[in-house]
Amino acid sequence: QVQLVESGGGLVQAGESLRLSCEASGRNFGIYGMGWFRQAPGKEREFVARIRWSGGTTYYADSVKGRFNISRHRVKNLVYLQMNNLEPEDTADYYCNLVAVGDRNFWGKGTQVTVSS
Repeated sequence: QVQLVESGGGLVQAGESLRLSCEASGRNFGIYGMGWFRQAPGKEREFVARIRWSGGTTYYADSVKGRFNISRHRVKNLVYLQMNNLEPEDTADYYCNLVAVGDRNFWGKGTQVTVSS
């Protein structure tokens, strides 16, 4: 089983930055990729960014390209989401996702990000 713990959420003003972190722990898992999704009140969960563990290829939603950056620490099984120039529309609960070898999906419990205008 894999456990994911997110941190780094909070309340900021528009234009400010936050960095989210997610640490994966557990036994007997190989990571194919990790990423972030978000869910705003009354909306469906949406993809934000992901990174392939081997090679580090990154993918972003159009709404965050140029503002957010995803990175990883392979040894520590950590993934980060640097969020710059935040907008009120970025307000949501952010969830860490891990895709393990074998296409197993795991989710964190989420961390709240609130951006005031």
